[in-house]
Amino acid sequence: MKRIFLIALLVACVVLPVRAQNNPYGLDDDCYELFQQAELFVGKDGFQEANDALLSRAREKGDTKAETLYYVERLKHISRTISRSKNNSSDKELTQEEESAAVKAMEDVKATARKYGYPQYFYYGYELLENFYYNNGQFLKVMELVEEMQQIARDNGEDYGIWMGDRYLVSLYVAQNDYISAKKYIVRALDMFNKTQDPTILRQSATRLYCDLADTYPIGHDSVLVNIAKAEAARKQHLDTLRCMYYRAKLNAYYKDTPGYEKARDFCLADPFISQISSTAQQLFSNLDHIVYTPEGGKPEINTNGMSIRVREVKYIANVAESYNFKELAFELEKRLVAHNERLLSESNRSKLTELESRMGYDTLTAKVDEQAGELSRVTRLVLLLMAVILLSALAFSWIYILNLKKTNEKVELANAAKTRFVQNMSHEVRTPLNAIVGFSQLLSLPDGSFAPEEKEEFAGHIVNNTKMLTMLLDDILNMSAMDNGQYRITYEDGELHFMCQEAMTSTEHRLQPGVKMYYAPESAEPFVFRTDPRRVQQILINLLTNSCKHTAQGEIKLVSSLTEAPGFVTFTVTDTGTGIPADKAEAIFERFTKLDEFVQGTGLGLSICRDIAGRMGAKVFLDTTYPGPGACFKFQVPVNPTEEEIPMNN
Repeated sequence: MKRIFLIALLVACVVLPVRAQNNPYGLDDDCYELFQQAELFVGKDGFQEANDALLSRAREKGDTKAETLYYVERLKHISRTISRSKNNSSDKELTQEEESAAVKAMEDVKATARKYGYPQYFYYGYELLENFYYNNGQFLKVMELVEEMQQIARDNGEDYGIWMGDRYLVSLYVAQNDYISAKKYIVRALDMFNKTQDPTILRQSATRLYCDLADTYPIGHDSVLVNIAKAEAARKQHLDTLRCMYYRAKLNAYYKDTPGYEKARDFCLADPFISQISSTAQQLFSNLDHIVYTPEGGKPEINTNGMSIRVREVKYIANVAESYNFKELAFELEKRLVAHNERLLSESNRSKLTELESRMGYDTLTAKVDEQAGELSRVTRLVLLLMAVILLSALAFSWIYILNLKKTNEKVELANAAKTRFVQNMSHEVRTPLNAIVGFSQLLSLPDGSFAPEEKEEFAGHIVNNTKMLTMLLDDILNMSAMDNGQYRITYEDGELHFMCQEAMTSTEHRLQPGVKMYYAPESAEPFVFRTDPRRVQQILINLLTNSCKHTAQGEIKLVSSLTEAPGFVTFTVTDTGTGIPADKAEAIFERFTKLDEFVQGTGLGLSICRDIAGRMGAKVFLDTTYPGPGACFKFQVPVNPTEEEIPMNN
């Protein structure tokens, strides 16, 4: 049998057309044909004969790369065979013999790759064993191997090994739908790709990394479009084009570009390789078709059975449904996603992944699942928990504030007084929205018929607004604590000027007092993308706009953006027709816990946080004392070309 198989292989090599060494691997033509045969038999009967034929011809031809691939294929075969046997067995745990066989095969790959000078296959051996452990549930072994691989790469000055490790972690977290953790490694891998001179890395494509980076942002965020455009520019092979068209189809559906959606969708569905991009692509497009072509007021037929593993695709369907005003469908899909995430993020899984990260020395894996169930009892428990956290944070923060003062009697007394005022103030700030939430919750809990639907909707709105107010108070405390502890980070990426302004205004509209108008007046309506930390820019704008909302009872609040007012900077200007600020208080208002009006709600931390964040970005926030009024005028100037290094602050 073995002799017949070898003869068949040799005959196949003779009759196949001879090609110059332009195959993807640059192998001898005969060796390449035998390599393809071995690849077809990986994990199947007949593999050993096919792979032995490859090794024999490689040594005969002196093709060292083909010889290295012999050991690579053997590792693939051993890994796949063991994994398949475990899937078909009730005993899922690896035996000592099975693990030893896979490890020995990897060591052979590494030794041969080093011997002949193929570092890419040295690190590929690691990746194959990592996949072996991952498929058999050995997550700790996976992370230990990644750490070992990257440490060897750092010691040898080989960018490829570091890059491979980051790419593997990206695929690991993306497979678990954890884009929060994946983003760090995506950014690191892209940074390496853009800076390295390693030819093996540069022969790769960055398209998938840019697509994965787009998935880390909320659907509709300007950075999604920016990164998909980068993915298209980085294409090097057909699968890259197919992947980009797949993303374009989803985006065109979201933005209601029906002709663009149909063109990209048809391109994807006609391609036999679409399953390599998404195993549920056909089901996704079928669902999107029902939404796109269902008239408003109708009810699209959606089937997401089996799509739970593709959380991002279900999220797209929900967002497209909301875009087409099918809000009930969007809400139902969001509920399904929440339920799915609750099942996945059980305590056992969270503790397991946290252990993995701590073993490597990476940041603790975090996953925040937003749950909007609308149950009044759950809202009440959440509010009480927030109150406890805020009060505890306030006490802890005030003690830290006191300990940093010099230990003189006079300053200790001042610190105690400041602590007392702060705790009293926080108690008042928390009590006000809490009382509103509890009161309106009690009204909503009364029997049906007590209030009209319009009144209940109004009560629910009050609950939401006061909950947001509590969250804002907590965010102020946590942001200040993070700055003091050195845990606050600036992350630079491309951000679009007008999108950031519009998002900031959307986030603060609910704070407007009755009759007050708020609008955005850019110096130029042309889109402008620059390097910054968009989330921090929006955070500062939200604080400035919120400050104006609290102090403006009538008139207007205006946000202006300019590229010419201060060369090299984007200048944001927030003006209002409120109570105004005396010129001699222009700097005092940026100090912690400073409130010019004790009857206006707030912690007195908002402007101080703005000043600290801006300083870390090389930006400036200040009160324009030349503004004639009425009201106040704040300026926020952000550099267009930042150093991209966080500037340390002396607190």
